[in-house]
Parts: sequence; C-alpha cells; structure tokens
Amino acid sequence: MTTATLPALIARQAERQPDALAVTDGSTVLTYRELLDAAGRLAAVLTARGIGPGSAVGLLCARSTRLVVAQLAIWRAGGHVLPLDPAYPRPRIAEMTADAGAELVLGDKAMLAEAGLAEERTLVLTEHGTDAPDASDAPGAAGPQAPDAAEPAAPALVFYTSGSTGRAKGVLVPHRAVADLVTAPDAIAVGPRDRVLFHSAVTFDASTFELWAPLARGAAVAVSPADRPTAEELGRDVERFGVTTLLLTSALFHHLAARQSRIFGVLRTLAVGGEVLSPEHAGAVLRAFPWLELVNVYGPTEATTFTTLHRVTPADCAGAVPIGRPFGGARALVLDERLAPVPTGTVGELWIAGDRLAHGYLNRPELTAERFRELPEVGRAYRSGDLVRQRPDGTLEFHGRTDEQVKLRGFRIEPGEIEHALLQLPEVAEAAVVVRRAGQHDAALTACLVLAEGAGQAVEPLRARLAERLPAHLVPTVWTVLDALPLTGSGKVDRRALAADDAVGKRPSGGGELTPIQQVVAEAWSRALERPITDPAADFLAEGGHSLLAMWVVDDLREDLGVELSLADFLDHPTIAGQAELLERALLAADGASGAEATRGAAR
Repeated sequence: MTTATLPALIARQAERQPDALAVTDGSTVLTYRELLDAAGRLAAVLTARGIGPGSAVGLLCARSTRLVVAQLAIWRAGGHVLPLDPAYPRPRIAEMTADAGAELVLGDKAMLAEAGLAEERTLVLTEHGTDAPDASDAPGAAGPQAPDAAEPAAPALVFYTSGSTGRAKGVLVPHRAVADLVTAPDAIAVGPRDRVLFHSAVTFDASTFELWAPLARGAAVAVSPADRPTAEELGRDVERFGVTTLLLTSALFHHLAARQSRIFGVLRTLAVGGEVLSPEHAGAVLRAFPWLELVNVYGPTEATTFTTLHRVTPADCAGAVPIGRPFGGARALVLDERLAPVPTGTVGELWIAGDRLAHGYLNRPELTAERFRELPEVGRAYRSGDLVRQRPDGTLEFHGRTDEQVKLRGFRIEPGEIEHALLQLPEVAEAAVVVRRAGQHDAALTACLVLAEGAGQAVEPLRARLAERLPAHLVPTVWTVLDALPLTGSGKVDRRALAADDAVGKRPSGGGELTPIQQVVAEAWSRALERPITDPAADFLAEGGHSLLAMWVVDDLREDLGVELSLADFLDHPTIAGQAELLERALLAADGASGAEATRGAAR
C-alpha cells in the first residue's frame, strides 16, 4: 500500500530537481522550488484562517498555475479539495459546498462573486498567491519547509457525481489512492522529459491524472488556458507546449480521429477513456501514427480515475477493444449475483478492490454500505455496476451496465437525478430520461415528458429552468412531449422503446430568409445535427446540439470562413443569427487588418 501523500511526492521532486519546470500556463512559469514555495505561503494563510485536517476547501478557479498552487496549499494545510466548476448554476454550487461542509472557498474574484458565495467564506487567489492582508507575513510562511499536515489515509479530494436518487453524491478520495494512481510502476509511463496537458475541468476526475501524475514523477504540467478549448486550440496547446502525454475522453478522441487531427503526430502517449473506444477510429490512428502509444483506460471515480489500462495494438482493433487489466494496487474481480467468481469467458459484474478505493460517499452511509462491501478473502471492494468478461489472459472486456447509469461524452449520468429535477417542475406529470443513438457521435440525452393537465406544450421554458438547477451535461439536449410513457409487460417505463424511437424530439425548424453568412452557419449546423436547419432564430442546444457537436461546427466554420469562433462564444450565442453576427464582425476585422497591412506595404 502506498504510504506517501501528494505534497510529499511533490516535495521529493523539488528536492531532486528544484529548478526543473513544474507547471506553466503560457503566461506564468513555476519551477518545482517555486511551486512548493508558493504553496507553502498559501498553506500558512489557510492555516491562519482555521483550515486543518478534516477541513473541506472549495476551489472555484480557472485552469491556471494558481489553481495548481491552491490545490497543493490546501493539502499542505491538511484540508481536502472540493473542485467547483464556474459553469455550474448557483444552486448547484451552493448544494455542493453545503453538503461538503466547505469552510472556505478559494478562487478567482469574478467567479466567486458570480457564484454568490458569502464574502467572509471566500479567499481571492491572485498570481502572487492571495489578496489576503496577512499573506506575506503569516506565521510559518517559510516555503518548502513549512509544515505538511497531510496524511496518506486522509481525504484529498471530493468529486461530486450524478446520483440516481436526485441528489449528487460526493466521492471522498484519499491521498494514498491518488498516490497509487500516479506512482504505480505499471501505470502510464511519465518521466522528467514529459509534459502532460491539463485541459479537463477540475471537477472531472481526469484532472487528477493530468495534474498529479506529471508532478509526482518530475515531469511538467502544461495548462490549457482556454475555458472550453476547441479542437484547434487543443492542437495549438499540444504544439506550443511540446506536450508528450495527453488524456482524452473517448468522444473527443473519436472527433479528433475523424478529423485526422495533427495532435496525434506530436504525442508520444495518448490515453483514452470514459466511454467505449471505437476500434475503427483507434485502428485508423495507429495506422497513420504507428509510433503513438495508445492506451485505453477504464475506471470509476470511486476507484480513483482509472482502474485498468490496455495498450492498444492494431490487432485489437479487429473487434471490441479491451479495457485491459488492473494496475498498481488495484484488483479486479468478476462475480455473479451470489458474489462468486464466474468462469473465465463468462460475463459477470466487476468488483474493484485494493489501494485505490475511495473512502465512500460523503454523508451517505447507507449508499456507501450498499456499494462498498467487505468480501470474504478479498476485503473491502466496490460494486461498479459494470458488466465485463475476462479473457483467458486476464484481459477484461466491457459489456454494459447492470442499471440505468449511462456515460455520455465522458460524464457519468444517472437519469434518475434528471428525472427527479424534472418532476419538481409543476408542469411535468411524468418524466423519463434516456440516451438515443448511444455510442455514436450524435448521441443525445433525451427528456420524454408527460405534461400536467393545463400545461402549455412549449419545452424551452422547462429546459431553461432545469439549466438553472443542473450542470450543462445533465440538461437534456432533445425534448419530447408524449400522451403517456410506454410501459413494459411488468408495468415499468419501457426505456428501450423510448431510446429506440427515432421520432423522439424531431422538431421541424422554421423557415426565414438567411443572409449569406447565416447560410454558412446553417449548413454547418445541418451537417452536425444531420437534418436541415433553416431558421435564423434556431437555438443549437434546443435543436439537440451539445458541446462536442459544437466543436464539429466550430471546426467547419473555421475551414469555411477562415476565422475562429471560440467554443465559449458559440455556446454563449447559440442561435444562427447570433453566431453569424460574431463571424461577420470577425471577418470585417480580418479584412480591416489585411487592408491596413497592404497599405503599410505600399507605403514602404
């Protein structure tokens, strides 16, 4: 069992190579010595504010070097980190901080204000640490030799995942679990010459690997500064930072593979996970870039980011790509309903044991007892709910779920949480949430509703109100109103029928005269959504779009018009007319710049 804490692992690297690059976001560069110094000063400030062992501290900050410093400082003070996403609605952030018992929230000034958090419970981060008046002269602010209050068994992070009962659940991950993930000798190889790109949301457990695998092994973290990086921005970040190792969701990998992204030609190692890996896309990438190490990773948050890995070969791409074997201190057991091992080659449920297990669910003892069990001759194990088959060589194949939980674009989604929120709306009498076209690039989270008597038929107001309560990835992109939900012979909602119904959510788009630039936008939308869109007032999200399809459209528009529309601008201006207006301004600005350059050239 790993006995190190994350601060101890970083301190070890700072001692070995104090002047080596630790982290950069393009504008700020920190060596290992500077990272440890900055974290030590901030840890002393936190200690002065009463943060210590057992304290939960929220972190609401853009991806940056200060975010890395803040996480390390919280741990050195003895607290654990509650990652918060600035894109989450205010009620969601309030629920998470209340449930976690956050004593303090660190973050960027504007984000803290937008979240509506009480000022006395926040601390603003700056490029120099914090704006706290006692930051420079806090007792013990001595840098790398400041006290380190972290313990291996103590919690390091609490990640909130979708909950089937309508309430998100906090997964409490200890230091020793993360330490095992990032130091296991048979894990993804990362060394002092490597640079790993940190581009995931800090609330997504992939960030655990992106940040702490490189820093625990003497490599460097390259921080992608864009809020929602497009494929083009990811490519630029990989090239300008000299990234060697990258972790992508399966959906994003499929998107980049379909576009033959130049990213693959730069990397040494690419890890892919979150959903089933397409053998067609994996095979195409390996044929085009035979030197690339492509690793399929699998694992739930409850077992710390990923549990198994498999180095993909061209031969694997002839059929379903396996999820591999457990590594480090993790163990995998394939059991039947009586918790007995199934024969090799038989499908059973995956139970995970070993050093990377979470403590359980915060403030949810009944749920923890249900999912984390003591098994004879095994010890504590987590019931994953995933069905797998073990090959004769020990390699595991994924074969679906035992329940309704789904994975969509890397996010774990419990339909029950969304259904519970929908049923809080007085206009909704019944609700079922399913995924249509699961596993495809246009997979759609779909809300099927029976409305209350007297309620209007418009669904857009319902979508807007749901978005005020739930994160964007939990808001369905396709909505349909039914007279009644279909039932199975046993009287349960027939989710298969709802998911298979291609008519669900199909709504004709209205007409209207389109300007030439609006026409280009509409054609790009139509290709992504796979149906004609002709209304300048059409809303991309209401039409069934989502962030990954938006990335496709952004790439198409850049190729068609030669100007860049950021993913954030795309989603902030979700209509054809709004996007066309932004693109027209960009084209005029580009023409003006070209004209000015031509004038200067003629003058010379």
